Amino acid sequence: MSKKLLFLIVLFCQSILFSQKKDIQLVSWNIRDFGKTKSREELNQIADIVKHTDILAIQEVVAGFGGAQAVAKLTDILNRKGSKWDYVISAPTHSSKFVTERYAFIWKTKHIKIKNRGRLIAEIDATVDREPFLLDFYLGQKKFSILNFHSRPYNKNPQDEVKAISKYVLNSIQSPLVIAGDFNMCEKDDAFKALRKEGYTPSIFDKKTTLKTSCKNNIYVNHAIDNIYYSKELLKINSGIIDFVKFCDNLEMARKLSDHLPVYLVFSFDN
Repeated sequence: MSKKLLFLIVLFCQSILFSQKKDIQLVSWNIRDFGKTKSREELNQIADIVKHTDILAIQEVVAGFGGAQAVAKLTDILNRKGSKWDYVISAPTHSSKFVTERYAFIWKTKHIKIKNRGRLIAEIDATVDREPFLLDFYLGQKKFSILNFHSRPYNKNPQDEVKAISKYVLNSIQSPLVIAGDFNMCEKDDAFKALRKEGYTPSIFDKKTTLKTSCKNNIYVNHAIDNIYYSKELLKINSGIIDFVKFCDNLEMARKLSDHLPVYLVFSFDN
């Protein structure tokens, strides 16, 4: 083999190596009343906030007319901003007829693939108001799963829901797992004890993620209830909240998008 040919082979192999994605950025966002109430301009603002992520997990998608359409419109807007995206929407949750919603995932397709359309975890629908939505993703040959969840309000015992989800996860899911969503409790709550014992770690600590209705002294955040928990097979590279408010003057406009801030986790496989 000539030195020139060997050199070209090495360059080709290096190009493949460096083109392979090594990490994943996940954004989880409770987008309040995500459906026909969102205008095209507001969807465009949402797209600008999340366009640099790899996967977006949305909670509180309207179950009736307008929810699925809003997810499709947001995906279309993202597709016009430089990357190719796809999306999956869950069936409406059916544990409680009073709080039925959908979940959604939107992701960049260049590196991340799916082989199924996900499912609501019906096995625990007697214990939760809104069954979580599970979807498997693939980065090359590596599989990981994301559980998307929106708990019941803080004063209606979301702790029992988290305990039921924890039991299901620890008994039934083998692949590396991320649990993302609005838990209506902070990461210190004892309800997460079983997950912590098995190596699950919250992405953020003591970070308030909900927006107040008014702002004073530039304080506009309220409760630390949104988070992303990741299993021990995954390595955190970075995490935090995406604060698109910044100043009191922006609060009213920000609340038209949602009363929650997005949270994010950048992770890779720990091997």
